[in-house]
Amino acid sequence: MKHLLNPLDLSVEEIDEILDLANDIEAHPEKYAHACEGKKLATLFYEPSTRTRLSHEAAMMNLGGNVLGFSSADSSSATKGESVSDTIRMIACYADICAMRHPKEGAPMVASQHSTIPIINAGDGGHQHPTQTLTDLLTIRSEKGRLHDITIGLCGDLKFGRTVHSLIHALVRYENVKFVLISPEELRLPSYIRKDVLDKHNIPYKEVVRLEDAMGELDLLYMTRVQKERFFNEEDYVRMKDFYILDAAKMALAKDDMLVLHPLPRVNEIAVEVDKDPRAIYFKQAQYGVYVRMALILTLLEIKVS
Repeated sequence: MKHLLNPLDLSVEEIDEILDLANDIEAHPEKYAHACEGKKLATLFYEPSTRTRLSHEAAMMNLGGNVLGFSSADSSSATKGESVSDTIRMIACYADICAMRHPKEGAPMVASQHSTIPIINAGDGGHQHPTQTLTDLLTIRSEKGRLHDITIGLCGDLKFGRTVHSLIHALVRYENVKFVLISPEELRLPSYIRKDVLDKHNIPYKEVVRLEDAMGELDLLYMTRVQKERFFNEEDYVRMKDFYILDAAKMALAKDDMLVLHPLPRVNEIAVEVDKDPRAIYFKQAQYGVYVRMALILTLLEIKVS
C-alpha cells in the first residue's frame, strides 16, 4: 500500500514522474476525464481549509470520480471521541483513497498504519504538507524550467510553516539549490531542520531578518503568512503578523525574472498591488495544485491512462 505522508516518501524519479503526468493532464485534460469513474475520495479535514480540500475534490471530480467526507472536526464523530485509527478503518469501507488534514503532527501516519486504502497527508500541524510541496515543485519546474541551480528565499513564518519544512526537504535533493531564510528571530527555521537537513547535506544557506537585504539575489521568493492558529497567545501573533509585507517598492529590488510563490491564504503579507506584477504567480500556483493532485491520485490508485 502506497501512501504520501512526507515528501521523502517519493524518490526524485517518482516525483519527476508525477510532475510529468501533471503536465500531461494540463495539456490533455480530456484524456483523463473518466480515469477514476467508480472511485471515491474521502476528505477528512479536522482543521479548516479552502484550497487544499477543494483542490483535492476538484482533482477527483476532474478524473470522473466522486468525493465524500467532512470539512471540520465539529461535523465528524471526532466530537464523540472517535480515534483517528477507528475513523480510517470505517472510511476504508466507503472510499478508495483518503486525503487527511489534522492539527496534530503524525495523525496521517497513525491513519496509514490502520488503513487498507492510500492515505494522502494534506497537512499535519506544523509538520509536513507534501501535496503543497508537489504543487510548489510543479510550479517552479513549469515556470522556471528546472528544479536545480536556483536561489530561493523563504520568508515569514519558518518556525511553524509546514509548507516551508516540506519544500526544504524536497529541494535539497536537487543540485545547486541555495536557501535564504528570511524571518524574525522568533520565527526562525527550527534547529532540527537546519542541522538534520541543511547542514547534514552541506546545503548553502543564510539567515537574514530584512527582506530588502535578500531581494536582489533571489530566483524565487516563497512568501508565507504568520499563522495565528499556531501561536499560543494573541499578543505574540499581533506583534509578528505584519513583520513582512511585500509591496511594489520591494519588488523593484528583485530580478526581472524572479517569481513570487505563496501557498495561500495570504492575509496582508503581500500587498494587493503586487498581484498585477507578472512575476507574482501564486494564483497560477493554486491551479497547478489541481493538476498535481490529479496526478497523485492516479499514481496512488495505480491507474494508467494510455
